[in-house]
Amino acid sequence: MASPIEIPNVRIITVSGRIASGSTTLAEHLAKKLNWRHLEGGEIFWEAVRKKMGLAEKDTNLRPDEEDKLFDARLREILKEEKHIVLETKLAAFNAQSIDGVFKILVLCERAGVDQPQIRIDRLVNRDNISVEEAKEEVLHREMSDIEKWRRLYANNDPNWVYWEKKYYDLAINTYDKNSEQTFQAALAALGIS
Repeated sequence: MASPIEIPNVRIITVSGRIASGSTTLAEHLAKKLNWRHLEGGEIFWEAVRKKMGLAEKDTNLRPDEEDKLFDARLREILKEEKHIVLETKLAAFNAQSIDGVFKILVLCERAGVDQPQIRIDRLVNRDNISVEEAKEEVLHREMSDIEKWRRLYANNDPNWVYWEKKYYDLAINTYDKNSEQTFQAALAALGIS
């Protein structure tokens, strides 16, 4: 494998986004280009919890709070100690606040500042070859379940708190009018990579 590409003052890149906004595709492209490791937080950390408890991915509200706190503690360890990682998980940037060497990217799908859930649902149907109903369940139900839990755990039940608040990020890319290549090029430009 080729040596990892060094980026001045950046050890880790986080990629976060709402479901089917394009964050996974961007994270995969960045990891490949940079010869960095791609870690998908939910896939790595939650799989054991889901199996142990017999939960579906959308059942965030049934997962014990302690599991979320352990997950986020492990996430912060990675963010503080590791390097050459593209870390993709929803709360990565939120957890990376005030940690040096982390470049935080948000991927959205908005038109005139308004989320486009129908486009995200369509993308999920096409990407995962699932029904529209299954995609709606994932995009609408799971996302709301996550947000409700995280508002309680991390934001004192603030009804306006969301992890996609732009203040947590160094770069926000809107995929509403960008394809995956344009999104990738925007991220590379912001990182100073040609």
